[in-house]
Amino acid sequence: MKIVLVGATGTIGKAIIAKLEKEHTIITASRKGADVMLDMTSVASIQAMYAQVGKVDAVIVAAGAAYFGPLETMTPEDNQQSIDSKLKGQMNLVLLGLDHIQDGGSFTLVTGIMMDDPIKQGASAAMVNGGIRAFVKSAAIETPRGIRINSVSPNVLQESWDKYADFFVGFNPVPAEKVAQAFVKSVLGGQTGQNYEVY
Repeated sequence: MKIVLVGATGTIGKAIIAKLEKEHTIITASRKGADVMLDMTSVASIQAMYAQVGKVDAVIVAAGAAYFGPLETMTPEDNQQSIDSKLKGQMNLVLLGLDHIQDGGSFTLVTGIMMDDPIKQGASAAMVNGGIRAFVKSAAIETPRGIRINSVSPNVLQESWDKYADFFVGFNPVPAEKVAQAFVKSVLGGQTGQNYEVY
């Protein structure tokens, strides 16, 4: 399979590559250090990426910035960061990518635990995670030509625990390898409209 991986330079992205690169062709996409330069907040950048890579069998997204901060000090501009990147960015990768996916191909997006298990300062991130889950569930009944769409909802990563432990008090972090396996299930399996929770 020919697979585009958005967010390939991140912890989850690297774990996904490790699981898929031996048997599949992975085209990495990121802001820097990848096969294709991509700013997922830019429609023009997304269009340019698809024009460069041509037809693909799958698109995986393991990227998307979201704002973290106290609700009482959050501004509309702060919240817009989450909407532009993790919500609109992922949706636009699907909307602009439908014509570039082979029949029977797939999209796999990323959500996160906070939409179901809230943390302080995570309201904006939780909102966009929930939006992506709803989009995936609804889009799955309309995608043409047997194209599938799923999302993966990871817990906080063991690899990032030192950085985020104070935010995720009482949570049990998971290894990136386990999260990557859920992406593999989405790409190589047969399900659609699912949100795979990795807790």
